[in-house]
Amino acid sequence: MLTTIILFASGLGIGTLGTLIGAGGGWMIVPLLLLGFGFTPQHAVGTSLAVVFLNALSGSIAYMLQRRVLYAMGTTFAAATIPGALAGAWMVQYLGSQRFSVLFGVFLLFIAAFLYRGQKFLSPYVMRSGTSVQNGQSLRSPVIRLGILISFFVGIVSSLFGVGGGIIHVPFLIVILGIPVHTATATSHFVLSITSLTGTLAFLRQNQVDLPVAASMGLGVLIGAQGGAFLSTRMRSEPIRCILATALTIFAVRLILRFAF
Repeated sequence: MLTTIILFASGLGIGTLGTLIGAGGGWMIVPLLLLGFGFTPQHAVGTSLAVVFLNALSGSIAYMLQRRVLYAMGTTFAAATIPGALAGAWMVQYLGSQRFSVLFGVFLLFIAAFLYRGQKFLSPYVMRSGTSVQNGQSLRSPVIRLGILISFFVGIVSSLFGVGGGIIHVPFLIVILGIPVHTATATSHFVLSITSLTGTLAFLRQNQVDLPVAASMGLGVLIGAQGGAFLSTRMRSEPIRCILATALTIFAVRLILRFAF
């Protein structure tokens, strides 16, 4: 009973923060299951993706009601993530706990560094490109073609690390396409719901999803996601970026120190 309460409370917090920043929360779920519950990498990733799907689905519904989702762009990117998600689910089967944890920690540090400094490094190129939300949704746009390629690799990373892919898509939408942060998080969640569902189904076939854990955390996530969508309309974009980058750094250092030394 206590474990169920802890999982629900964790899901509540993860759902709120994950929806607030459009990252799905998988980057918090996987370390929690690895460090707190002794899951194998495969079961942690599979269970995380199931929870991420619930989070993304709940958040997407809220964002759709707010009319903040770019459907044409989101559908295009989501379709590109599906083959990558299947490939990532296959690749993670060959990673042991130590190697997975170190790779996952390094990955989180890279994303955190990009969020801290990425916009400052890339802003001159964004200004020169002249990309807008309107012309950026055409498949003929070189930037959208780049987004399709990136989305394929997002799918791989999503199922390889159980993170959903929002932590890559959101910076890309904000920094490269120049989309406002609230629209970017909404569109990212739409893509995330499709990507995480694909990964979840792949891990279910391998019996690597702990359904009771996913249900307990998922219930909290469903409630928290609605709160996160509500709070996102009342926060400036920069605090959202800083919250994500700081949390990623903390989890990354913890994982690397635990398993690398």
